[in-house]
Amino acid sequence: MKEKAHIVVIGTGGTIAGRGASSVNTSAYACSVLSIDEVLSGIPEVAAVSRVSAEQLMQIGSENFTTEHLLQLGKRIDTLLKQDDVDGIVVTHGTDTIDETAYFLHLTLKSPKPVVVVGSMRPPSSLSADGPLNLYNAILVASNPASHAKGTLVVSNDEIHSARDVVKTSTFKLESFRSPYGPLGYIVEGSPRYYRTPARCHTTETQWSVGEIHQLPEVGIVYAYAGIDAAVIEATAQSGIRGLIYAATGNGNVAGHVVGALLQARRRGVQIVRASRTGSGIVIRNGAQPDDEYDWLVVDDQVPQKARLLLMLSLSDGQHNAELQDVFYRY
Repeated sequence: MKEKAHIVVIGTGGTIAGRGASSVNTSAYACSVLSIDEVLSGIPEVAAVSRVSAEQLMQIGSENFTTEHLLQLGKRIDTLLKQDDVDGIVVTHGTDTIDETAYFLHLTLKSPKPVVVVGSMRPPSSLSADGPLNLYNAILVASNPASHAKGTLVVSNDEIHSARDVVKTSTFKLESFRSPYGPLGYIVEGSPRYYRTPARCHTTETQWSVGEIHQLPEVGIVYAYAGIDAAVIEATAQSGIRGLIYAATGNGNVAGHVVGALLQARRRGVQIVRASRTGSGIVIRNGAQPDDEYDWLVVDDQVPQKARLLLMLSLSDGQHNAELQDVFYRY
């Protein structure tokens, strides 16, 4: 009989470890109350799937995640993946920033072993809680050889998403997690089925290793809106950041009255990256704005919060503009 895969489940808190006052509290509840051992105790079925060991690395809602938390988590996973007796990792995580954490791991871990980040939209105490099945499915995916070399994955609602693409799209719906190009696959009756693979570089193909990163430069995001005051950009640019993601309207359109503030920030050494607040689509270089003339960058198709992580990693390498723009096209 083939030996079961050894999966380490790392608990970080979140709704999947929450508890409501009653079984009908699906959106109002206490977050990060249960330990990872308590969460797993409600899913005895995992014993038939893999050998599971668990550790509680932190116990916070993901809205509280900082770059220090990202590095702490990444370094612990990096250490575990180097162990011959570890076949894969599952991270339980709050859904608010699960897409950011997963993308950071997708770019900085140096192993083909599966890493799956999972959360839930409802606490375990609620009727029709999604956490138990999500976690069971995540362990299934991490245990399956077909999940190797696909980068970090996010499992939710019977779907397997690439960390590069997935975003949270609803405050309460179970089908909150969406990818603009669709999921990589599905879990059907206890079996992961893949229908596509990630096209962009990740994990072993990237230039970053979490084990070698000790600090990340700060990058801010400014969200555009009709009538935005240039003072918002000026204040953000002067806050000590190294880069600024401008989540612009449409195809990265920038209102004429704030162009000067962005140009001034660039002259002070702040990298300016045009993104879109729409949530999907490509921002065309030299399309809505003369990026070459202004010495600005564009995100290609990445959402602002993930573009921020990509720029932080790139600036930690000390890269220059041509290289930085290539990073957005490559990853």
